[in-house]
Amino acid sequence: MQEKENAMEALDVAKKNLEDAGYLNLPVENIDLVKEINRLKKEKNAVILAHFYQEPAIQDIADHLGDSLYLARKAAETDADMIVFAGVHFMAETAKILNPDKKVLLPDLHAGCSLADSCPAVDFKAFIDQHPDHYVISYINCSAEVKALSDIICTSSNALQIVRSLPEDQPIIFAPDKHLGEFVMKQTGRDMLLWDGACLVHEAFSIEKILNLIKENPNAKVIAHPESETHILKVASYVGSTTGLLNYVQEDDHNEFIIATEHGIIHQMKKKVKNKKLIPAPINQNNACACSECEFMKMNTMEKLYLCMKYELPEITIPQDLMKKALAPIERMLAVK
Repeated sequence: MQEKENAMEALDVAKKNLEDAGYLNLPVENIDLVKEINRLKKEKNAVILAHFYQEPAIQDIADHLGDSLYLARKAAETDADMIVFAGVHFMAETAKILNPDKKVLLPDLHAGCSLADSCPAVDFKAFIDQHPDHYVISYINCSAEVKALSDIICTSSNALQIVRSLPEDQPIIFAPDKHLGEFVMKQTGRDMLLWDGACLVHEAFSIEKILNLIKENPNAKVIAHPESETHILKVASYVGSTTGLLNYVQEDDHNEFIIATEHGIIHQMKKKVKNKKLIPAPINQNNACACSECEFMKMNTMEKLYLCMKYELPEITIPQDLMKKALAPIERMLAVK
């Protein structure tokens, strides 16, 4: 966390310098952002990695679009000189850890993650120290410091596979998402020690409103991300990663789906299945958008993406020793086929 605070302070200084020079007063609204971003990609040998939860325009311009596991693999494989990560802070950190000698940029350095924030590294180390015989599996939605404390990293795409790969008598700590951990425990029959963390976006769904939607749409299947609460998963016909949900609506014979994950994925679903009814699962709050959106993911915009690439700020920086420690558990995950 201290490294992130230092990076933000450095960014504020850099922004002030750019403002003083007049660079940040550009009439961005008069610029063809798509054209300019594509030009900068070629000029700087840059690659844009974007998560499914980004705004549609960013999804459409990305070189690689996917979930956390896919993007981690693409970050490990890239030969670009500059990586622009349209996602949140922990994702850009992962790309930097995998590419210590490359420049990694994040359009908005304040694009954090409620789940990552729920697991401070200092507290997590104390938790691990209390259970020294446990093998530590950390979900990729965590800070570089927490990754460095872990034995292996997982994503929602491969968590089951990684847990099943361990000896049955091996005690396990699973962090930071308790809901994903509970889902993995139920699916594998393993008794794991869970960190008490959660994603605010996936905890926002209203079971009452979903049940009402099911009554109104009796032919619709509920599909959900495993970061959702257990009572949501109980009414789901399918539980899977973001990519898993995208594949399911394409491959399943049903024509109506209630989708319990961040709303951004529906943009890709609509492109893949033009004739199916896609209903975002409603949330508890009463607001203009009935769906659950990650405010951190939506901090990135096309304007910020353009400025980020033009000025090569903000840049993700991580101490060398921390990157080295965090790399090993990520590489163990990537080695799992």
